[in-house]
Amino acid sequence: MRALTYKRLNETVYEETLDNGLQVFILPKPGFRQTYANFTTRYGSIDSEFTVPNRKERIKVPDGIAHFLEHKMFEEEQGDVFIEFAKTGASANAFTTFDTTTYLFSSTTEIEKNLEILLNFVQNPYFTDENVEKEKGIIGQEIKMYEDNPNWQVYFGLLQGLYGEFPVAIDIAGTVESIAKITKETLYDCYHTFYHPSNMTLFVVGEVDPDAILRLVAANQTTKQYELQAPIERFYPPLSHGIQRELTEYHLDISQPRVLFGYREKIIEPSAVDRQKREAAVEVWMDCLFGRSSKHYQKLIDDGLTDQGFGSEYELTYLYGHSIFGGNSKQPLELVRQVKSLLAQFADQGIDLGDFERSKKKAIGRFMSLLDSPQGIANVFTSQKLRGVDVLTSLDILQDLEISDVNQVLRDHVVGNELAMSIVWPE
Repeated sequence: MRALTYKRLNETVYEETLDNGLQVFILPKPGFRQTYANFTTRYGSIDSEFTVPNRKERIKVPDGIAHFLEHKMFEEEQGDVFIEFAKTGASANAFTTFDTTTYLFSSTTEIEKNLEILLNFVQNPYFTDENVEKEKGIIGQEIKMYEDNPNWQVYFGLLQGLYGEFPVAIDIAGTVESIAKITKETLYDCYHTFYHPSNMTLFVVGEVDPDAILRLVAANQTTKQYELQAPIERFYPPLSHGIQRELTEYHLDISQPRVLFGYREKIIEPSAVDRQKREAAVEVWMDCLFGRSSKHYQKLIDDGLTDQGFGSEYELTYLYGHSIFGGNSKQPLELVRQVKSLLAQFADQGIDLGDFERSKKKAIGRFMSLLDSPQGIANVFTSQKLRGVDVLTSLDILQDLEISDVNQVLRDHVVGNELAMSIVWPE
């Protein structure tokens, strides 16, 4: 077992890759009452076209199938997995993103037993024609519920404007029509392709003994037979040049308009470390301009253009990247105009040195507070690790960040770039 020591953090992560390819990461946190474990596959909603390894056949599966598969994994022939976790006092859950699916539990007792339950149910699929058909009705209701959710609609409206047909613009749950095409056979194809241990990570954080945890996991895995699997072939449509459309609009039963807008990233760094540096720089300039203590944020509120729910975020992967700004606004087009003007102004003149130093310290503080949350560090560590990023190096990256780096990334992102908008209007 390899020990990865982060001297500035006074933390050590223990790492081991088992014979079947499963990567295991253990972060001991003495004094923590709660232990948190994530079992994650690098498989999400964008992975709809791929080669099935054992057949060497390229297939395209229905939208929403990764999320559907996540739901079905909790059902076993003997019953509901949630009941097993409840017997030990553990809390279990799962979630699907664009590029990962995670199964998890948190508990203060019987950690080893809960870890066995987690490993066993995720590695024991049980799909039948009957339970697949039943799930279609359940997820169909969930999809319809989100169709009436203004936050969900405005978000995917923006992604559709930014990306068009690229799969990141497709609802993670799919549509009622797409999930109707799912069969147990397609679920098994997805499962056997993406749930191989070599495509998965296990992360455990809490007051645990790394040697004991690794022995348990290794023993558990030796009871299961997995053939070696070649790297997965995934296929994505090419990204279009520029945004797909400038404005996407919806009408729902809400009291005031909601708007999101943003830029698609022009620079997709091939290096995971360079992407991590870029994300750190964006985090700082976004806080300088739109953080809660920013005078620009306060002015937007004082001018009546938005409320305290206004925010900004940024996402960058090896396939795509984008910024998002927005919130509630009685004058959404004027809000967009003002923010766009502000971004252009600071892209030209650069951000203030004092603002930079304050925002950099805040970013470091947010990262350090993350280490005190077992759930937070587990979710971020796992998702970033599967993107090739070691999140525990973030402190070094933030401390080395210069104002010139931040200004350059701001200019790269804004200057000469097209902005897309999504607005939900009251009916």
